[in-house]
Amino acid sequence: MNRPRLTGLPPLLALALALGGCALGPDYVRPDAAVALPEAYTAAAPLAQSPSVASNWWSLFGDSQLDELVKQALASSPDARLAAARIEEADAVLAQVDAALLPQIDGNASSTRSRTVLPNTHPAQNLTRTVNKLGLSTSFELDVWGKLRRASEAARAQALGTRYASDTVSLSLAASVVQAYLNLRAIDAQLLVTRDSLAAQQRSTELTRNRFNGGIASRLDVEQAEGALASYTATLVQLDKSRSLAENLLGLLVGQPGLKVASGDLRSLPLPPVPPAGLPSSLLEARPDVQQAEATLIAANAKIGVAKAALFPGITLTGSFGRESQDLSQLFSAPAMVWSFGAGLTQPIFEGGRLRAQVDQVTAQQKQSLESYRKAVQTAFREVNDALVSVRQNGEAEDAYTKAMDAAKRALQLAQTRYEHGYSAYLDVLVAQRTANDATLAWVQNRQARLSSTVDLFKALGGGWKAG
Repeated sequence: MNRPRLTGLPPLLALALALGGCALGPDYVRPDAAVALPEAYTAAAPLAQSPSVASNWWSLFGDSQLDELVKQALASSPDARLAAARIEEADAVLAQVDAALLPQIDGNASSTRSRTVLPNTHPAQNLTRTVNKLGLSTSFELDVWGKLRRASEAARAQALGTRYASDTVSLSLAASVVQAYLNLRAIDAQLLVTRDSLAAQQRSTELTRNRFNGGIASRLDVEQAEGALASYTATLVQLDKSRSLAENLLGLLVGQPGLKVASGDLRSLPLPPVPPAGLPSSLLEARPDVQQAEATLIAANAKIGVAKAALFPGITLTGSFGRESQDLSQLFSAPAMVWSFGAGLTQPIFEGGRLRAQVDQVTAQQKQSLESYRKAVQTAFREVNDALVSVRQNGEAEDAYTKAMDAAKRALQLAQTRYEHGYSAYLDVLVAQRTANDATLAWVQNRQARLSSTVDLFKALGGGWKAG
């Protein structure tokens, strides 16, 4: 069998075809983390566990109002719109870079009239000539060294990076809305607890006044009761203020100044599931910030190839095809076809070290991107572990807070009964009432911390997980 040869092609074109599969620069290989990470997380929490959680993780709180607030925030946030515009920009840049991989074709038309003085004629004679041209011209840069392909690889990675950045913005925004909402609901619960304590104190104060009028209680008992009543009233004022500020923050996050949210109760929200024990640490790869860091690394890696290719010759093919005639009416009828084809080579000879400095620059940038990627992975692992620890410890603390709250309520009942029967001073009732109130508020605050740490876990895992 005869082997085909390239002898019929121009030398430059033959060389270009022979090297067409070459692409300078390193091919991307995902690096290992600088510090070895365990294969799985072991800090499981003693809660209801689920094998998977969807990306709309906030719906697990079972609150339709929260779902609507997150939806509004994602739709109206300036940060979200800014991220969307950056995606459009990156897509446009990618389209421009990819266009360089294709031939460039232009149409051209011209009509030129010229006059030439003929030499050695007396008297002097002029030659007047009109030339009409119509045709197409094309140019195509042969990607011999992979410069254009590496540039496309870099632009594609950067476009993906902008999408991951947008996902990071959305994830952070959703987490901020949920945290702000939980804070609002915690304040609502504190208001309910304090109002109950105020109502109980009002009844107790009225009873003390009646006992004082009957000569059973002392003036000290009355003053202590009224002081406690005023203290609960002042606490309510402060909580109302805190609630207004929490509403303002939610309004800012969802893009609705003056937002009003109906009252609720943190204690009515369910506890979302947490990952089962042994969840693989490879889930970190789903975090958008980790994906963005890797996309940046891929782009930086590809740019090394672009810079190295600039050191080698560039080969461009050019051609034209059209018609040419002195008489415009005969441009399409007379045998006036013209064409040309050529190839050109450009080789940098002296650039004062600029091109090699560019290679050094992008290589250094690739090293920076590599370390940023490793840092992103390690930070993500720490955040997941921290969140798992917080979820577990807040769950364990809730058991203790529940026991303390129940014991304080029983102590309050005993103190009230003993006071009503004259077995103890009113100060015992005040202390028991304050202890019961504080114990309930402490339980609410711990429940908020427990729910908030769950939000931190969802965010640390990139918005959810799938166990396989």
